[in-house]
Amino acid sequence: MNYLMPAQASAQLIGLIALIAIARWYVIPWLNSRPRADALIALLWVHVFRYVALQVFSAQHDGFPISDGGAMEIVVGDVAGAVIAFIAIALLRRRVRLAIPFVWLLAAETAYDTVTNIHAGVQEHLMGAASGVTWLILVFFVPMVVVSGVLMVWQLYSRRNEGLGSDRERDTHTAGAPLRKTF
Repeated sequence: MNYLMPAQASAQLIGLIALIAIARWYVIPWLNSRPRADALIALLWVHVFRYVALQVFSAQHDGFPISDGGAMEIVVGDVAGAVIAFIAIALLRRRVRLAIPFVWLLAAETAYDTVTNIHAGVQEHLMGAASGVTWLILVFFVPMVVVSGVLMVWQLYSRRNEGLGSDRERDTHTAGAPLRKTF
């Protein structure tokens, strides 16, 4: 019997449950204590590293049975997501309101990319075919991207009437103490 498919599915589910628990117990309270822009920036950093999808070409070379079209679809979607996330972070750091549409764009792109990749993986019978680094990406990083994406949408929606927070507010939270005047 081939245990790879149930092992991968179980690992993804366990990883998702663990990440949801971490989010509920630690991340959400921390996000709520931060200015809106800082909370979004923390969630966006996960997406900046989506360029790890480029590893699919190495996996394909080593025998991962994904088609060239499927590999390219994964890479284009994830690299685009990484670029959008980085632009959104840069805009949020400067407290530019245009950042919010970029974060919404990333949320939509991530949802589309996730659904498209799952559909393609089912069509190409890839569940259980991953090994090595590809397996780790699928069972750890992908659930992290999903949880981060859900938290991003929650932050965008639940804090939609808040400003992005001032630099003074950010610095106060970052330093953990009030700012002192320097002359």
